[in-house]
Amino acid sequence: MKRANTIFAVILLVMAWCGGCNQSSNRSDDLITVDVTANYPEKELILQDFMDVEYIALETTDEFVCQGIVFDVGKQMMIVRNQINDGNIFLFDRKGKGLRVINRWGQGPEEYTTISGITLDEDNGEIFVREIAKGILVYDLYGNFSRRIPLNEDVSFSFLQNYDRDHLICGESTFNADEKSTESQLCTIISKKDGSIVNAIRMHFEKGVNTRVSPEGGNINIVILLSAMVKAVLPYHDSWILTELSSDTIFKLLPDLSMTPFMARTPSVHTMNPELFLLPVILTDRYYFLEMLKKEAERRPGFFPRTKLIFDRQEKAIYRYTLSNNDYTTPKPIELSIGLFSNINNEIAYLQKIEAYQLIESNEKGELKGRLKEVAAELDNDSNPVIMLVKHRR
Repeated sequence: MKRANTIFAVILLVMAWCGGCNQSSNRSDDLITVDVTANYPEKELILQDFMDVEYIALETTDEFVCQGIVFDVGKQMMIVRNQINDGNIFLFDRKGKGLRVINRWGQGPEEYTTISGITLDEDNGEIFVREIAKGILVYDLYGNFSRRIPLNEDVSFSFLQNYDRDHLICGESTFNADEKSTESQLCTIISKKDGSIVNAIRMHFEKGVNTRVSPEGGNINIVILLSAMVKAVLPYHDSWILTELSSDTIFKLLPDLSMTPFMARTPSVHTMNPELFLLPVILTDRYYFLEMLKKEAERRPGFFPRTKLIFDRQEKAIYRYTLSNNDYTTPKPIELSIGLFSNINNEIAYLQKIEAYQLIESNEKGELKGRLKEVAAELDNDSNPVIMLVKHRR
């Protein structure tokens, strides 16, 4: 009888183990796999069919004249600055009304000489200015200096975003280009108070991929770093999407800081010459917008041959695509690209500035309709740019 009971117990354990195997297999089936060599069919998309679009005309006064470079958008205000390094930081509300101009340009310990980025923290009433030499300078929303956050030598970033009320997440500024390496640190979570490291998120891979390209021709051998163009970390709902060019898998960083596979590419990047890199650009509830970059420099330094793809979550299919803005009488193509304004936060997936003179010309030609036409009618040639916010539909 004891022997029978033992056999029965073993059978139950085996069944339980097999059940776990099936669950694992199902999870594997959910993993999106992209063949970067395939010739996918084409799909035409209209932005307004799946996203909400908001146009914000930035108020133009003697004090508020700016080039409309948006660095961050919150629920109540926007952080804008000029392309030129004049030290001005403009705060506008979400309707485009100018609130104030902050300028702490200078050589003092509470001032900045360069601005590599600005992060808005509305919950705590602060802005974080990334200064190459001094780390992060923190001001209140009126420009009063609060503190300086020195950066640990283990922390570098191409961007800085709110992680939660007390922490920032720093995305790494470069991808691993050392072919002997088998891991890289993609992002770091630091304290907003003093910059102390809470967690460093590392990714492991088979071996590193060199991302440098040297174009042929000309008298100067220009070395282009592909890594400088790419964001390693994208916000997605309550998680973050992590990309490492040396890995064949794109991962999702969950709120508990565990990582789970999100997307895989085939063939392996390590088998290709020249390499094709697969990168997420914008993630929406319906579509994942992707981009493939070929490690082969075009004639213009800093540009790479690229292919635009989407994964349709509803159809579970991959397409090449064209995307158009339906607020023009003839839908106007939109060129999404990897960069600063991809998935800016959990509300806004993408933003674009449109120069006032362009809208005025389009309106005079009868090319605009709806809200965009109304906005253009209020502009003149000296107006600040209009900011187009592309928002997730909830």
